[in-house]
Amino acid sequence: MTSSFIAEYQDFPVHNPEELERVLTQSYIDLAQAANFKEVGTYETTEIVTGQQFFNTAAPQNKRFTYRRCYVVGAIAAGATLLIPHGIAGIIMFTRMYGTCITNVVDYRPIPMVSATTLTDQVSLRVVGANIEIVNGATAPNITSGVIVLEYIRT
Repeated sequence: MTSSFIAEYQDFPVHNPEELERVLTQSYIDLAQAANFKEVGTYETTEIVTGQQFFNTAAPQNKRFTYRRCYVVGAIAAGATLLIPHGIAGIIMFTRMYGTCITNVVDYRPIPMVSATTLTDQVSLRVVGANIEIVNGATAPNITSGVIVLEYIRT
């Protein structure tokens, strides 16, 4: 298994050109793999590669890379549904769907949000066809703004 960490020190055999070439080549491979296997902490409204790799049961040697895209959420009244076109083609599966919002009572909520006391205060999140669907509960405060993050595997 490849590690995302690299050695802090490398001894280079400067008096043996063939061994030096081998060590330099391996050092470069280790560095590239360590950098490529780190998760990217960038969140954009355009598609980016996350650095995450998922298993592939059909071809275990070929990991599948994940992609991330963020969406701005506008106002959603209590009891209303907001549809946001996601614009992603070739989706195989979603690995994560999440977000946050601000309400008009000025509190900050996760999306999706589950209420332990009032079912109609919940906020749901799902992807249906070509749209992100956010449903604000009937007795929940109005949502004034928010962000949704989709992470997915595509063809």
